[in-house]
Amino acid sequence: MKIKKIVSGMACMVTLAACNLDYHEYANYGKDYIDESYENVIGMITNVYSILDYDFGQTYKGGMLASACDEAEYAYTNNDICDFVNGSWSPANPMSNIWTSSYKAIQICNQYLAEFQGLTFDELKLNDDYRAQMFRYTNSFKEARFLRAYFYFNLVRAYGDVPYFTEMVTTDQVNSLTRTPAQEIFNAIIAECDKLSTELPADYTKLGLDGIAPAENGRVTCYAALALKARAALYAASPLFNPENNKDLWRRAAEANKEVIETCTANGFKLSKYSELWGPNNWSNNEMIFVRRYNGNISTLEEYNFPMGVPGGNSGNCPTQNMVDAYEMKATGKMWNETGSGYDASNPYVGRDPRFDMTIVKNGDTKWPSKNTNPIETFYGGLNAEPLSGATPTGYYLKKYLDSAIDLSANSTTKTSRHSWITYRLGEFYLNYAEAIFQYTGSADNAGEFGMTACEAVNIIRNRTDVKMPEFPTGLSADAFWNKYQNERMVELAFEGHRFYDLRRWKDGDKLKSIIEMKLTKNEDGTITYKRNVVNRVWNDKMYLFPIPQSERMKNPNLSQNAGW
Repeated sequence: MKIKKIVSGMACMVTLAACNLDYHEYANYGKDYIDESYENVIGMITNVYSILDYDFGQTYKGGMLASACDEAEYAYTNNDICDFVNGSWSPANPMSNIWTSSYKAIQICNQYLAEFQGLTFDELKLNDDYRAQMFRYTNSFKEARFLRAYFYFNLVRAYGDVPYFTEMVTTDQVNSLTRTPAQEIFNAIIAECDKLSTELPADYTKLGLDGIAPAENGRVTCYAALALKARAALYAASPLFNPENNKDLWRRAAEANKEVIETCTANGFKLSKYSELWGPNNWSNNEMIFVRRYNGNISTLEEYNFPMGVPGGNSGNCPTQNMVDAYEMKATGKMWNETGSGYDASNPYVGRDPRFDMTIVKNGDTKWPSKNTNPIETFYGGLNAEPLSGATPTGYYLKKYLDSAIDLSANSTTKTSRHSWITYRLGEFYLNYAEAIFQYTGSADNAGEFGMTACEAVNIIRNRTDVKMPEFPTGLSADAFWNKYQNERMVELAFEGHRFYDLRRWKDGDKLKSIIEMKLTKNEDGTITYKRNVVNRVWNDKMYLFPIPQSERMKNPNLSQNAGW
């Protein structure tokens, strides 16, 4: 296991503008050196924020997890992300840094909690902002506990049972640890977050301490603690981790997610326009509970995903026809292939759920990106289509999360912008609650003791001001609701990193055995012919959980491997 005691000192300091926090890089200095400086001490936890995950293609050379499930297909088959679906995934090719990065963060937190409490920093006492600095210091231990719980969730979500420890451990101790059952870890995360929800601040800007605002607006709050607790409760209740379908776990999940909804809405959070969930200022959107703010202005997401044929565009994560099919018809609320839906095969994109146009670039779209003067052409031989190398294989390009104002042409002065990854937003928890209450009561119309039914929770999401999709009707059968719910979740949370894990926790891996591309041909009369093309992928039930990296098992013989790997 790649965990070492964090021997620390401030080697250098740079600004982590993405979180409005000071980020310190530590190496090869002892604890006594750290104790000498307030900045060195507080910088240890600020450093952990820089390890928080986001899915802008940084891990897989442009590939997002969407391209490892049925949301997207990566345009280049030799990209690292393709190893999830082409049979190359293995303990020797574990495909993820989750194990290493999470345990690195956890060990920093453990050391910080064990060795750096009780300091007074007497040299700062005459400073005007001493109270603010000491608040920041004492609060950092609560942040460390949250961050530790956060990284344990990432580990158990990916690997199931993992070694769990909350004390500093030596390398020898690390290499003898055994795996703790997943439910025990979920329980520990939930209990910790329950405490933190009463200990962490709600708003760092309203503490009445000079020197706090705005430097703390990237730090975790009591709402983030409630959100992690609720998501952990949902996963703990899901079939992958709850094969006996223990209804008490679903009840706990319903309660935790309802708490997020009620607490957040009572304190000014609200659903925004769907189109405002991303963009340079999405971190300040009233729907956001916690975002991972990227360091500085970037354009890598646009470079990876702008259409081939657009200046600077290299294609990348191309939405599948599976993803497109998930968008219902606006007028009827029915799927494209349902009787009476209103779908027109000759104009397949007309009249769809408004979230479709906000998420996906299709043939004929104009002003994408905004400086592009040519309509997008994804029919064979078109400006942005095959046979161009790297052109979309699916007939679509990604729009969500990308900044249309970025211009990658040679003479542009607008080449970068702020990007913030959505970690927790209010909309997710309406969906989480709907799932939990449905599974707990067995009905989409039974609120049990919670006061809001599954249908009512989903309909709140569908009633966004720029969406306004028809409500789910009452009286749906259990199967009908579940199918519509899964579809709604796919649409609402598209490309936010959920689908990859949702299909696993639901044990719906069969949906990952193939994807559908749409091949467009332009006819002589100008009309378009649409042809579906099925692409098979490799799926095996062992892939519900990640393989423990072989390198870790070679160092620790007590680490058993996940089944099938």
